[in-house]
Amino acid sequence: MGLSLTKMLATWWWYGEEVRVLMVGLDAAGKTTILYKMKFGEVVQTTPTIGFNVETVEYKNLKFNVWDVGGQDKIRKLWRFYYENARGIIYVVDANDHTRVEQAKGELDVLLNEPLLRDASLLVFANKQDLPQALSVAEITEKLGLNNVRGRQWKVQGSIATSGEGLYEGFDWLANNLPAATAS
Repeated sequence: MGLSLTKMLATWWWYGEEVRVLMVGLDAAGKTTILYKMKFGEVVQTTPTIGFNVETVEYKNLKFNVWDVGGQDKIRKLWRFYYENARGIIYVVDANDHTRVEQAKGELDVLLNEPLLRDASLLVFANKQDLPQALSVAEITEKLGLNNVRGRQWKVQGSIATSGEGLYEGFDWLANNLPAATAS
């Protein structure tokens, strides 16, 4: 009886924790495709994000409020307006775009040095692993200099946004490695 009542109440009310997550990366890395694949379970035709998308992704016992912020050069200057209260960062890298990996590292370094994000866990999706020239997870880890990052939880997860491969593993890790909420 008690279990049946709990299941019934769970369908009427959400009792999971809400977590703010910032999703960023260079343009065309696959951020919005990842967001909508996690939200709707399917690939949604996307256009370059001018500004931001925000969606709630219910995953396990959490509601991830994911702020997907555009990655074009001019928009990156605005990322800082989305930092406050973010407990997680999802940084998406196009693993097939060899010419911009150094630029992706530079933008990630800015994020990692931001005081408002100092406690946020970092999940890097090395996206587009299905492409023949894609850098491996180990190569992305090295090129982003993540082995030198101290005092922060981080993980690099290979992914294919269009098929969903690696996305659930990444969100599992993030769900299990979020910092405690701070009192506001």
